[in-house]
Amino acid sequence: MTLWGGRFSASMDSTLWDLSESYSFDHVLYAHDLMGTRAHVRGLVVAGLLSADEGSRLGATLDEIEAEFDRGTFVRQSSDEDVHTAIERRATELAGDLGAKIHTARSRNDQVATTLRLFTRDALTQVARQSLVLVDALVELGDRHRDAYLPGYTHLQRAQPVLLSHHLQAHAWALLRDVARLLDARGRLNVSPLGAGALAGTSLNINPSVTSELLMFERPFSNSMDAVSDRDFVAETLFDIALTGIHLSRMGEELVLWTSAEFNFASLGDPFTTGSSMLPQKKNSDVAELARAKSGRLVGNLTGFLVTLKGLPLSYNRDLQEDKEPLFDSVRQVLLVLAAMAGAYRSLIFNVEVAARAANDQHLVAIDVAERLVEEGVPFRQAHERVGTLVGESVRRAVPFADVVLGDPELAHFAPLFELGAALDRRRSPGASGPHAARAQREQLDEARAVASSRL
Repeated sequence: MTLWGGRFSASMDSTLWDLSESYSFDHVLYAHDLMGTRAHVRGLVVAGLLSADEGSRLGATLDEIEAEFDRGTFVRQSSDEDVHTAIERRATELAGDLGAKIHTARSRNDQVATTLRLFTRDALTQVARQSLVLVDALVELGDRHRDAYLPGYTHLQRAQPVLLSHHLQAHAWALLRDVARLLDARGRLNVSPLGAGALAGTSLNINPSVTSELLMFERPFSNSMDAVSDRDFVAETLFDIALTGIHLSRMGEELVLWTSAEFNFASLGDPFTTGSSMLPQKKNSDVAELARAKSGRLVGNLTGFLVTLKGLPLSYNRDLQEDKEPLFDSVRQVLLVLAAMAGAYRSLIFNVEVAARAANDQHLVAIDVAERLVEEGVPFRQAHERVGTLVGESVRRAVPFADVVLGDPELAHFAPLFELGAALDRRRSPGASGPHAARAQREQLDEARAVASSRL
């Protein structure tokens, strides 16, 4: 059964059917389509286009169809082009002519737009919730090693010592921004297209506010053409997920480095690593590598869909069918990565002594020497030049930096700067990486986490 066969004298060619059908991937929308259809039926009752008894019988029919999907017993017919067609066809089989009334005052255009908004609204909530699980895992790892520290890097060169918890919370803040974007996008998409029809509304006496309220949208559409053609919410969701993927990729790259023999800052638990089919000694951080790799897929889904949208005339065009597969794929992939990475961090063993030795590299004290000179009245640029000269001498002569600095009679009183952990302790400014700033930062992070959680 097609929804438009009366106009045509011949059936669709098989090659067009193969190109056109979407049930093979959009069947996952069945629960959201049924949700929208129940609201539509209720709206038809309110409008007097269905009797209360008819509405009740159709509601029971839709419940039966949903049960078939849930049990895995729903049978697709060869003529079911998409999940929407399949549900209406089955409703007509079960309810007879009454089922044929279900599409009154509705087009597939506003039906699909509504269904996809309902799916995306739930997906955004799910991705945001799983992102907060990863935030919790990062915080827990930092709490297990409250005093642990390691080098912070710029240009992948050792720069200054930082607390492990400070480093992990940097990732947590990025994820909290991701959550905020996801939930902001959820708010913007929360507009009901139902009632827009094919593009220009309907002459029948329906009230889109009724179905909007039933579906817990914030409001109904304002412009029917925009309602059926808008896929900004899909593009925005794909962007937000892609950026989350970028952050996950950065975390994955870091874990790959940390767990290498060259860094040896950490090791992942066996359940989150793999071996080699040839090399018995290997323990590979595949979870981190896959997190890194998936970002390309997520970015590809975004860019591909943006190109699909480019230049489409108003209002609905069949091109918009291409919104679903990238959306479904991005949601599924990012949820897989978020869950796996949360488990990976919870399994991680941090090599405190190894990381501390790296962070105690004397050259990382150079900025402290310069800032101590500033405290004594030396202009910073002059202090920077002087300390840079001392670093160069240390490197050229292969002499410990402390020996070079303390060998200068004017700097001999700087010895406390080279005590283990002193450079970390001196990072005291608000938001800095040392222990004195840690409590305030943790309170800020906990507050932001609570705010994000309250919006779910």
